[in-house]
Amino acid sequence: MTKRRNQAGEHSGLFPKPTGIDRELLWSLLGGRPGPVSTLNCRANRRWTHSGIDVAEIDIISGHRRIPAYRLSPRNQSAARPGIVYAHAHGHRYDIGKAEAVSGRPSLLEPPPGIALAQAGFVVVCPDMPGFGARQLSQSEDARAKAACWKGITLLGEMLIDLLAAFETLSMDPLVRNAGIASFGMSMGGTLAYWLAALEPRIAATAHFCVLASIESLIAKGAHHLHAPYMTVPGLLRHGDMGDVAALVAPRSQLVCAGATDPLTPPEALVPAIESARRGYAAAGATDKLEVFIAPNSGHAETNEMRARLVGFLRAATS
Repeated sequence: MTKRRNQAGEHSGLFPKPTGIDRELLWSLLGGRPGPVSTLNCRANRRWTHSGIDVAEIDIISGHRRIPAYRLSPRNQSAARPGIVYAHAHGHRYDIGKAEAVSGRPSLLEPPPGIALAQAGFVVVCPDMPGFGARQLSQSEDARAKAACWKGITLLGEMLIDLLAAFETLSMDPLVRNAGIASFGMSMGGTLAYWLAALEPRIAATAHFCVLASIESLIAKGAHHLHAPYMTVPGLLRHGDMGDVAALVAPRSQLVCAGATDPLTPPEALVPAIESARRGYAAAGATDKLEVFIAPNSGHAETNEMRARLVGFLRAATS
């Protein structure tokens, strides 16, 4: 029997030897790079004030896609500010979606990150991912993920295309400093945040909580099923793993936060993923741009230290 990858991340033969990852390959595995969009605009449906910030419910129109989103910004904003593409989490709460940015969820601190980031001076756009919030469907996520694979695309790819539209919307906003747009998310949102940064070099930085892990190691442990179907990328492990995707963000700034007792990122999967990312940053001569924080007594949840690091990191990375 072939041996499995050890905790240090040494390749074992359980999967073919990785051949390397780049952006074009990732787009290919996801189902193909999106083509030019003939129509991209933003329509505001309603506005209100919440916790001292301005909130707008908007529709991002990208070609044939209508993507409901929230835009959060400092109250009475008049000067250009840095922007955040906020990707919401999963948690099998398909009803939450973009509302996470304003109303939070049990695994996040108060005030919700979207509110806190807007209070800190950022313009935040958080769209509903396919199947969540205002985009809920009667078809299950499992069924949608399978259908996508049959069509040669992926659910993760569809989500990333929508987040790319959110990024383009921010980049065209005169009240956003388009050289200072970062991505952020927790759990599923964290995966989307660093994948988006890996795929789009115009993103200045990325920060993510409670998600980075070696998929090969999770499979060896039997823990990969804890992640929902959206994350499945056929063929990725022939070329590399999640740490290699995170490494594509280099030399831009990246904040990785995790809980030491999180079952979705156990040490035997978290450690090799971080090591792969660190190798990529070292090769780019940017070891100081990768910041890692492991909360010693925390699971799948944001901590006070994570929140403090997030705001400081994003301010420095988008200044």
